[in-house]
Amino acid sequence: MRISTIQQYNNGVAGLQRNYANVTKTQEQISTGNRILTPADDPVASVRLLQLDQQQGVLDQYNSNLTAAQNSLNQEEVTLNSVNTVLQRVRELAGEAGNGALSTEDRKAIAAELKEREDELLSLMNTRNARGEYIFSGFQGKTQPFVRNADGSYSYEGDEGQRKLQVASSLQLPISDNGKRVFENVINAGRLGSTLTNSPAGSTLSPSAALVQDEVSFSGNPPFPDAGVQIVFGNPDANSYEIFAMGTTTPVLGSGAIDTDATTADQVVFRGVNIKFDGLPVGGETIDVTAKPNQQKQGILDTIANLRMALENSTDTPAGNKVVRDAVAESLTNLDNGMTVVDSVRGEIGARLNVVESTLTDNEDVTLVNQSVQADLRELDYSEALSRLSFQSIILEASQQSYVKIASLSLFNKL
Repeated sequence: MRISTIQQYNNGVAGLQRNYANVTKTQEQISTGNRILTPADDPVASVRLLQLDQQQGVLDQYNSNLTAAQNSLNQEEVTLNSVNTVLQRVRELAGEAGNGALSTEDRKAIAAELKEREDELLSLMNTRNARGEYIFSGFQGKTQPFVRNADGSYSYEGDEGQRKLQVASSLQLPISDNGKRVFENVINAGRLGSTLTNSPAGSTLSPSAALVQDEVSFSGNPPFPDAGVQIVFGNPDANSYEIFAMGTTTPVLGSGAIDTDATTADQVVFRGVNIKFDGLPVGGETIDVTAKPNQQKQGILDTIANLRMALENSTDTPAGNKVVRDAVAESLTNLDNGMTVVDSVRGEIGARLNVVESTLTDNEDVTLVNQSVQADLRELDYSEALSRLSFQSIILEASQQSYVKIASLSLFNKL
C-alpha cells in the first residue's frame, strides 16, 4: 500500500495529539481529584451523580425548614412556659382571695396585682416572632390575636389555622398553635346556672352558682350536659333533697340531706357538679340546674378578668362575700382547666421538637451516605492515575522520538 508523504505526516501528528490528549486528561484528573470530567467519561455515573446532587439539594432545603421549625417551636415553648408561670401566680392570688377574713381593701390589693398579671398575660399571648408575625394568630400573622374590649372582656381576632413546614418528603410538621385552641378553648366550670324557682315562706336557703368540678362524671352521665336537673327539698324532711331530670318527678337520680345552719354553708355534689347552700330550708324549695347558653368555653384572660372585677366590686357584706366565694371557686377550676390545656400543648411541642431532632439526625445520615456514594463515583484513584500518567508519558515520548525519525526519512537525503 502506498503511503504519501502528507499522509505520513498527518498520521504522525494525529498520534502525537491523541497521546498528548491522554496525558493532559490524566493530568487534569489528578489536579482536580475527579475521575469524571465530562459526562462522556462515564454516562451512567454522571446521571447517578446528578440524581445525588438533586437529592442533597432537597435535603439541604429540608434541613433549613427543620431549623426554622425548631426556632419557631422553641419560641412558642418558651412563651407557654412564661404563660404557665403567670397562671400559677394568678392561681395563688385566687386562693388568697378566697380567704373569708380578708377586708375589702385586701381584696382590692389582690385585684391590683391580678390586673398587672392580666396585662402581662395579654402581652405574652400577643408575642411576635423574628419576622414580626404574631405566633398565636393562626394564619393571620399580621393580625393581633387578642384584643381587650371596652367592657373588659377579650376577643380573639385570629383564625384557627395551624402553620406547617415540609420537613421530609411525606411529612409536614406543625410549627405553631392558634390562640383560640391554646387560650380560648378552655372548658368553663361555670357553664351551668342554678336558679331557685320555688322558695316557700320562711326559707332562707340560697344556692351558689353550679360548678362543674369533675368533667368525667359530668360528661359521662345523663341528663348532663344537655337537659339539666331539678333539686327538690322536703322528702322526708326539710333538709333532705331529691334530684330529678328536668321536667320529671321519676326516677330519683340522687338524694341526700344537707347539714346547714344560718352561718355555715353545705354543698351538694351530683355527677361532677357542686352546689353550695347557705341558709335553712323549710321544705318545698326547688332549684333548677341548667346549662347557660353559649358559655361552654371561657378564655383564660376572661377568667382572670372576671375574678379581678369581682374583687374590685366586692362589698364587705354576706352577699358580697358570697359573690367573691363563687367567683374564686369558678376561677380556680377554670385556671386549672386552662393550665391543663397549656400543658397539653407544651407536651405536643416537645413531641414535635423530638421529631425535628430525629429528622435532622436522619438527614445527616443520608447526607453521609450520599457523600460516600458520590466519592465512589466521582473521586479519583490517585495510585492508578499516577501509574497511568507515567505510562502515557512514556508512550508520548516514544511517539515523539519515532515521529522525528520517520519524518527525517526522505529520498532527497540520499541524493
